[in-house]
Amino acid sequence: MADRPLIGVSTYLESGACWGVWELEAALLPAGYPRLVQRAGGLAVMLPPDAPEHAAAAVARLDGVVIAGGPDVEPSRYGAAPGPRTGPPDRARDAWELALIDAALARGVPLLGICRGMQLLNVALGGTLVQHLDGHAGLPGAFGRHPVQPVPGTRYAAVVPEETSVPAYHHQAVDRLGAGLVASAHAPDGTVEAVEVPSGPWVLGVQWHPEMDEDVRVVRALVEAAAAPRGAAPGSAGLTLA
Repeated sequence: MADRPLIGVSTYLESGACWGVWELEAALLPAGYPRLVQRAGGLAVMLPPDAPEHAAAAVARLDGVVIAGGPDVEPSRYGAAPGPRTGPPDRARDAWELALIDAALARGVPLLGICRGMQLLNVALGGTLVQHLDGHAGLPGAFGRHPVQPVPGTRYAAVVPEETSVPAYHHQAVDRLGAGLVASAHAPDGTVEAVEVPSGPWVLGVQWHPEMDEDVRVVRALVEAAAAPRGAAPGSAGLTLA
């Protein structure tokens, strides 16, 4: 690509980060995310948490958006009470990333949600989540692997047509699909592993962590969509935001 598309990746705030003698709050992002965007042919920029009303202005300057993985989405966002194994909420991060998703959908900007990012995409479109399941993570701090089977005829299957083994670390998953989304991959136990908008602007979520793998096909597809002329007018995806 002559002009590498500008891909924004959401970040999060973490207290107690240390540099030399300094211990300060920091906007952080595991390096695997920008490296994956770079390997796939894009220019990566970090999107530190901001006021939700600034999301539209940020997205307007981008060619594509990635919502990164992280902690559990607050259950009240999808009308549920917290389960006993659901983690504490990060309300500021939920609000910022939901605003980024809404802005990307409204403007037709290509969008990829990774793990939590896929779950948040589903919630943004009115879907719900399973608050706990077993068997989709390795030991604490380590990624497990399991096979993922694409659904024939989907956008994801056009990018990755065969069953693949993917790195995963999560205990929540999509339950009821959000408006306009279809499942495009599953784990052997039936867990939804990818969701997408089947037509209109390029929108995909994956439950695993491609930034921890050598396979760049999913993110390359995002970058290619971001490099293409914007074919959809704002709001043309026909999606209803929750």
